[in-house]
Amino acid sequence: MSTEIRIHIHCEFHDGPWGGGNQFLKALRNELIRKDCYVDDPENGDVILFNSHHHLKEIMRLERRYRDKIFVHRVDGPISYRGEEGRKTDKTIFTINSLVADGTVFQSNWSRRESHKQGMKDNHYETVIHNAPDPNIFAANGQAPRWVGASNGKIRLIAMSWSINQGKGFDIYHFLDEHLDFEKYEMTFVGRSDRSFENINIIGPVPSEQVAQHLHQHDIFVSASKLEACSNSLVEALNCRLPSVVMNTSSNPEILGERGQIFDGKEDVIQKIEKVAENIDDYRQTPPMPNIEVVGERYCQFFEMILSEIRNGHYRTKRLTFLDSIRLRFTL
Repeated sequence: MSTEIRIHIHCEFHDGPWGGGNQFLKALRNELIRKDCYVDDPENGDVILFNSHHHLKEIMRLERRYRDKIFVHRVDGPISYRGEEGRKTDKTIFTINSLVADGTVFQSNWSRRESHKQGMKDNHYETVIHNAPDPNIFAANGQAPRWVGASNGKIRLIAMSWSINQGKGFDIYHFLDEHLDFEKYEMTFVGRSDRSFENINIIGPVPSEQVAQHLHQHDIFVSASKLEACSNSLVEALNCRLPSVVMNTSSNPEILGERGQIFDGKEDVIQKIEKVAENIDDYRQTPPMPNIEVVGERYCQFFEMILSEIRNGHYRTKRLTFLDSIRLRFTL
């Protein structure tokens, strides 16, 4: 960064198993602390980064109090697939973005395109920055063998979800539970499942450190989640250099790149697992995703660009009017 800036992330951070946004923002906060540009108190920040639809009434209060700061919105979704409640949430995200956010960070190109298709207005400053996990937890564990393998020689698959929403792909996981060759494979599911499995081993929600341990003990990551702005579970698996098989929807192919295979549904998921299993060495050698240091720098560069535009007189920060405040209260 050309000048020193101070950044505050307005988020209620949670320890232990929690959503992907919480996990990423904790990793980003740690990176900003390492770069010596993070502040706990928003009053001391130049930039206030807020997330999705969370704590928006507090963001409104901060915007009215700190007119000299820039507000950047990390957008999630769109989540209209959740039905009427999801559409209401999207409307809230789009409205707060239009009225408060000086800059918008999308987690994937898919999220950006779909958000605009669903009615989100173009912001003056927008960028796409993929997520990255905490490198002290999720990282390649030395020279990877062809496979970790179970003691009985089986190839070990792993999937995970913290939500039991059907969009997370439980139809595929139950299909695998019934049709996968369990003479050749073992499969573990970490997190919350909609119902029990006959052959897949379930491990309940665990902290990130244990998630990483489980990833390192397996050979292939499988994700059947259908709609993801940027799946943190997939990002964590890829940072552990785990070849992955993911649903060919939303941002999944964009995040996966050449690090595995995409599948369309029950008709080809096992075939794609077989293909990755036969070529694990090759998939492990593909270039890794950008780490949190790179991602943190991209956030800082985006913040600095907006601040530079303000200093040069090319942009004035947004200001909530009284009518805007009334409009937002009806939306929130």
